Amino acid sequence: MASTHITPTRMELTRLKNKLVLAVRGHRRLKDKRDELMRQFMEMIRENMELRRKVEAGIHAAGQNFVIAKAAMDAAALNTALMVPKQEIWLEIRRRNVMGVNIPVFVTKTRTADENDIYPYGLAFTSGDLDLAVKSLADILPDMLKLAETEKACQLMAEEIEKTRRRVNALEHVTIPETKKSIRYITMKLDENERSAQVRLMKVKDLMLEEAHHYP
Repeated sequence: MASTHITPTRMELTRLKNKLVLAVRGHRRLKDKRDELMRQFMEMIRENMELRRKVEAGIHAAGQNFVIAKAAMDAAALNTALMVPKQEIWLEIRRRNVMGVNIPVFVTKTRTADENDIYPYGLAFTSGDLDLAVKSLADILPDMLKLAETEKACQLMAEEIEKTRRRVNALEHVTIPETKKSIRYITMKLDENERSAQVRLMKVKDLMLEEAHHYP
């Protein structure tokens, strides 16, 4: 806000002082929010890295078992064994609020609770390596979903941190300094006007006294 565009009145001065109080208070709260967001963001990043290592290790182990199973089984038999999945999983996306950010929460439910329903084939006619591959993929699925959840949460938190950082910087480097500058400008103008008014009153008083001496 340029000083030349400000009307130097006491009403405007009061308005700007109230604006400054709100800006300082908002700046402090936004800084606290930014710091808390950063703390929780770093925790999510650490959790995300640990989950990624675990998921990558699980997928690598499952891949090795599939390669061995493929070498031990006929290709047609392998394809037939995996053609029709037996188990089904439903995924529900819920939300939880973290410092004003809606973080996704994945909730899963299987068609049945039987652990053996992950095998869409008869165990007597397939390789044990195929059983290990299917089991390792089933075991790693919850971690894969948790990884997707945390990666999306990290993305949303990072966006909110950047948004909050921009607002903090705008208040700290633009709004608060300009408001203070405007308050100083109005205060200076009001003081100047008050001094000018006092000088005029003194001159008027002197003229009145001078006239009183000429007209006893």
